[in-house]
Amino acid sequence: MNKIRMLNLAKSPRFVFCALTLFGLAGSARAQAQDDGKLTMRHAVTLALQNSRELALARVQYTVALNQTALDRAAFRPNLYTGSGAAYTYGFPSLNGSPPAIFQMNYDQAIFNPELKAQQQAAEEHAKTMKMEVDRTRDDVIVRTATAYLELAKVRHSLELLRSEQASSEKIQDVTRERVQANQELSIEVTRSELTAARIQERIIKLEGRDDSLTQQIRNLTGLPDGEAIEVIPEDPGFAVDLQDAQVLDLGLHSDQGIQEAENDRLARQHILHGAKLGYWPTLSVVGQYSVLGKFNNYDEYYPPAAFHRNNFDIGVQIQIPIFSAKTRANVALAKSELSVSEIALGNKRQQVRLDLLQKQRTVRELDATREVARLDLKLAQESLQLLQAKFDQGRANLRDIENARLDESDKWVAFLDADFARQQGQLTLLRATGQLAKVFQ
Repeated sequence: MNKIRMLNLAKSPRFVFCALTLFGLAGSARAQAQDDGKLTMRHAVTLALQNSRELALARVQYTVALNQTALDRAAFRPNLYTGSGAAYTYGFPSLNGSPPAIFQMNYDQAIFNPELKAQQQAAEEHAKTMKMEVDRTRDDVIVRTATAYLELAKVRHSLELLRSEQASSEKIQDVTRERVQANQELSIEVTRSELTAARIQERIIKLEGRDDSLTQQIRNLTGLPDGEAIEVIPEDPGFAVDLQDAQVLDLGLHSDQGIQEAENDRLARQHILHGAKLGYWPTLSVVGQYSVLGKFNNYDEYYPPAAFHRNNFDIGVQIQIPIFSAKTRANVALAKSELSVSEIALGNKRQQVRLDLLQKQRTVRELDATREVARLDLKLAQESLQLLQAKFDQGRANLRDIENARLDESDKWVAFLDADFARQQGQLTLLRATGQLAKVFQ
């Protein structure tokens, strides 16, 4: 009679994995994996952040926004221009409203210009939004990399379990055929055992395809070469969030990038409205000009020789006082309407985020409960297999009963792995929503 090995928590690789996930021993496993040269989840995330083109693009776009802010701010800083040229004149010397000059230097600096100042402040708020886009892209890269890594570990462990199921199903088919030939079973049992084996093979093929897809996805994210094998380890990443409902709402509302972007947009609209209202006020600029005039432009025909000077220097202030400006009135009306739209959008965003946070927290609780049910279901299957093993050793159970129990235990393992992965995904989503994701992967 074939001896069937009893499951032992200290020897079975599957039980070792269960111990890691249930009792939080993943830290030592990660350290061991690093010694063995395997890819850990944190290392994968680090590589993904270093090699992400999306993150690099977001940073460049943030730099563009900063440069746009500097460009708008330049109007309130000294601006000095110089140039040279020559022009033929017939009659009074004038070119574009100014006397033609051999050499000219101009100075310009805005001191009080509400419209330009509002544009500068709006550009600064836009730059803040682009900085948040960098953070959003970073979080997105972390979530995609961590999710792909954890799913790949789950898929490979499931493949190991299903291949064990495949071996058990083959033994069941052999036993069933023998019993059918001995007229102890109906031939339909052979078909039933073959169907079970075919279903297992189907699941293996699908998981192998998913393994290839996830492996390539991790290579694309981390920048690892195509020829390099990727070894991952099952680990408990420690994504649990132990927060009260009020804490989740407070953290989520303060860290939500959508709300922050809406608030920045509202501030930008406020600056634009303030600048539009100040458009009724005068503008003040400091101006200066130095020019060298040429005698060949017939200046002596219009100016007495004693009054003409080749070198001319002017400096002062330029004040523009609006008397009636239909454009200013239209700008104020437009800015008010845009501010109203922004405020309503901000209120709607806060309400939506509040509902989403509560839903994410409920989802995590539900996934915790589902995982606990799967864990107990697995434990029950393992204990049932141990009892059946004892009966088999005593000759009170047959080989097919043992292998069927093994199939059931493997199915419960796969269900537990699926439930555990779903919970990890929910925890990742909640960490991102509460702004805690970057802290976990520091």
